[in-house]
Amino acid sequence: MYSPINQARSLRQSQTLFERQLWRCLRDRRFSKYKFRRQHPIGRYIVDFVCLEKMLIIELDGSQHARNREYDTERDAWLLERGYRVLRIWNNQWVLTREVVLQAISNALK
Repeated sequence: MYSPINQARSLRQSQTLFERQLWRCLRDRRFSKYKFRRQHPIGRYIVDFVCLEKMLIIELDGSQHARNREYDTERDAWLLERGYRVLRIWNNQWVLTREVVLQAISNALK
């Protein structure tokens, strides 16, 4: 039987390189003193990173998301209806403009 909690645990153990790199910046309140959770279940969805205090979700997207835009749109709408803001970052943005991405996250937290 599907369990969001078990699925989240599995995803935490199999993070991508880019997710691990971003997590190093966000974990332990290292980023602007805000607490983030990774691979966190919200309803039937599991988000990459979330700051519950600011209701900010960060999704680090690879090429598979280019093929799943309808799913992502539906998912984002569901999360927005519940008060969350979703910041989507492409893996190549993270690789090429890390400081710009971190500044965008900082701005979203304010």
